[in-house]
Amino acid sequence: MRILKGISYACFTSLFFCSLNAESQTAAPVKYNNSSVYSGIEVGAKGVKMSVIEIGQNAQSTGAFNILKDTSVNTDFISFSPSTFSATLNGLCGLYQKATGDMKIPAKKIFTVISSGVKMQAEKENKSAQIQQLIDSFRVRIGEPQREVEVVDVMQEARLSHLGIVPDKRRFTTFLIDIGSGNTKGGFFPDGQSTANFRLFQLNWGTKSTFNETEKRCDGDMSLPNYHKHLQRVLLNAENADIIYAVNASGAYPLSDNIAVSGGIAWATATLLHPELTDNPVISITFDELVKFNEKLLKNFQAYNADFLVSNINNTASKERARQEILRVHKVFDQKALLSGAGLLWKIMRQFESAFETKHFYLVKNGQVGWVSAYVDQTLSK
Repeated sequence: MRILKGISYACFTSLFFCSLNAESQTAAPVKYNNSSVYSGIEVGAKGVKMSVIEIGQNAQSTGAFNILKDTSVNTDFISFSPSTFSATLNGLCGLYQKATGDMKIPAKKIFTVISSGVKMQAEKENKSAQIQQLIDSFRVRIGEPQREVEVVDVMQEARLSHLGIVPDKRRFTTFLIDIGSGNTKGGFFPDGQSTANFRLFQLNWGTKSTFNETEKRCDGDMSLPNYHKHLQRVLLNAENADIIYAVNASGAYPLSDNIAVSGGIAWATATLLHPELTDNPVISITFDELVKFNEKLLKNFQAYNADFLVSNINNTASKERARQEILRVHKVFDQKALLSGAGLLWKIMRQFESAFETKHFYLVKNGQVGWVSAYVDQTLSK
């Protein structure tokens, strides 16, 4: 595992991403109606996600937020079918009512957004009207006709993610890549001293959109060999037509020492690769580890069975936490979805792997809540 000389792995990751306080920390219970508790609910390509965080003052610079709850409902909104629309509306309303009712969070402290991945896919398929229909239906059902539901663009979402995930001390040396369900976005601040200028990195490829494109090519034959054959073609096309160009156009390679990857597939990969580090919010990996991970997903998927992965963890409590987290990964991602997401991650990271210059790769598990902290901080600063 790649670490900096003279700094232990645990110490370095703690310093590097001090903004991500582990959900499992044994802090005193916090009432959800506390003035410093906020919720962010996001409609993404795959479903609806809600994060509840306790946030400190000036979180953008100090990274002082603590994850109290993180939950999601898988609805596959970007299929844009009547059934997925209905499921997304129900999920959005259900999570909002849970936040306001069960958790007693004031409506003004709940932020609701539509992700850039949904926006991009809807524009691509001429389905933008469905986004507005979802927003209007949501407002009617919760009885808040003036409720703000922002449809964020890719630049805004990428910038917010960087500000929310990466602390100031690593702000100008980190290239952040957020692999979502419908798209991939990220970037870095190239000026070295100011956050006024953000250099965007974006791809119209995400974990779910890669899976969907592969499924279309399978022509009904979803057997693993046929799926894998077409997945390789989809990934090769994505690499040659989009990924190489996007990385080069970003200008990140010579300016960024650290490559941090967030998103669902980052969490899943980190959890399955290092179950013994379940409590660590950030995992350091090498490119070779990722290559072998992809190979094992295809050829020996049973090796990622929860009971097998935790067999070498001696502490009973740690073993059970790891087992539950692994089971959560398998509930969200089946084998083909993992192959799609990890394959896309592999193709992106390959552009930064070099025999002549060392880059440090990190997988951020709780990155999905980063935008909430930045959004809150940005709102309170106005």
